Amino acid sequence: MVVLWSADACQSQWVRAEADWARQAGTLVQASTDGTMPPLPFNQIQCGDLAGWDGNRDAQGWRKVEQSVAVLVGAQGDIAVSGSPANRLSICVLPFQNMSGDAEQEYFSDGISEDITTDLSKISALSVVARNTAFTYKGKAMDVCLVARALKVGHVLEGSVRKAGDHVRITAQLIDGTTGAHVWAERYDRQLTDIFSIQDEISKAIVAALQLKLLPEEKKAIEQRGTISADAYNLYLMARQFWITADFGDRRREERVIRICQAAIELDPDYARAWALMGLAKANLHHGFSSNAAADDGAVDAERAIALDPTIAEAHLPMAWRLAEHGQFEEADVEIETALRLGPESWEVNKETARILYRQRRMDEVRVRLEKATELMEADYHGWGMLFACYNAQNNIEGRQKCAKQVIDQVEKVLSRDPDNGTALMFGAMSFAALGEKDRARQWIDRAVLLDPDNMFMRYNSAMTMAVFFQDEEAAIAALEIALAKGGRNVVTLAANDPNLDGLRGDARFKRMIGEACERYGIVSRAPASPAAGAKPLRS
Repeated sequence: MVVLWSADACQSQWVRAEADWARQAGTLVQASTDGTMPPLPFNQIQCGDLAGWDGNRDAQGWRKVEQSVAVLVGAQGDIAVSGSPANRLSICVLPFQNMSGDAEQEYFSDGISEDITTDLSKISALSVVARNTAFTYKGKAMDVCLVARALKVGHVLEGSVRKAGDHVRITAQLIDGTTGAHVWAERYDRQLTDIFSIQDEISKAIVAALQLKLLPEEKKAIEQRGTISADAYNLYLMARQFWITADFGDRRREERVIRICQAAIELDPDYARAWALMGLAKANLHHGFSSNAAADDGAVDAERAIALDPTIAEAHLPMAWRLAEHGQFEEADVEIETALRLGPESWEVNKETARILYRQRRMDEVRVRLEKATELMEADYHGWGMLFACYNAQNNIEGRQKCAKQVIDQVEKVLSRDPDNGTALMFGAMSFAALGEKDRARQWIDRAVLLDPDNMFMRYNSAMTMAVFFQDEEAAIAALEIALAKGGRNVVTLAANDPNLDGLRGDARFKRMIGEACERYGIVSRAPASPAAGAKPLRS
């Protein structure tokens, strides 16, 4: 069923009813004819953009519609997604269901799914769908054969996790993506201390079912867990879940991750992954919130992680942050290149690299890294917001508008469970302003400031919104005065170099504020001292 959304269609109970029927059947293809976002829950499904479409079959929006139909009907002609059939030696690990009866145990089932994906990715003869692509299906009732066809894989692994006290039950079934038949299935009732053995057995069972041959180094890599402590592993999964899902602009995220990682390391002092995540959290806490230059920046923890396991890509990020902070950009680039070589598919590596390079005004590289990061972690509204700012700085209006819609989509999901998230509210406000909904943007700005006044990243983004989209210099300066006075080094470095604030650089108040803040931290700005020739002046 192809549903064409418009402002009128969104109000029609008949359109919504038919769309919901198709959604539940897994046969929904949708497009917007006037740029209107589909209503909940349909905004969680990809939607082609046919606004302004002139009938050109090569237009991106039309191609998306054609390809979506092709996936569902199995077309092999010129509109098919790929001219080749699904690779039989390929697999998607769907997120395992949390059957524990406790939503707070979600981190454990997600972590198991992610680790099995990682294990299978170590097998050279097997193509594995990235974790973040697979997680777009989380919580959705989907026909496995349709999933396999959409992702062009031969097999799908699905399962469930029930964790209670020191006992865990894991079920797993490997399904043929063409026929829907079970190739292999098993249930494991074990003590939590056996969790690593269960993961090994699942991976080896899949290898056997697909008649693959493991190389000796691949077998060794799969069995390498980084820790022998199930309790330390459980804590690491909890910390990583907070890292992925908690509010970016709230320092409690970093503090909580650090505490949990410290607890994991107390159980296993040689747990490299816990050291690396703790180092990254400390780096964010230092650069984003601390006014003390001598505060722990996570580099020592990162060095410890690298000493224990040189293959951990994310451990190079705190080192890159420290070097860039001290103006050693060539040395920082070496750490970034190492991180990208070790973890090209890492969300953290791509996103943190973009954050570092943004402060050096290397916007082409920033765009590439953020486009990759948002592909890897579609639910990261902050990553979409950064890409929005990058597109705006490059005057890519089409890209900016598409990002704005993505930001709103993801932000609304976050606010449904965390309504006082100031960072999400402000990114939503910025996006509404870009889309011309100025009244709604102002409402969200007021709400963000009221609910989360100590969030300096939120204050900074409000200044950018007022400067760029409202051209209100007075409001922008007022917001920046608070952000620069109370924000950490990272906020100051961002303000000193952000191309989106170039229109303010001729203002004497801005020069004074940024000068005092840069002097406080020893920061050298790479931005022009005043607006570039021909730049459109701001007006209050």
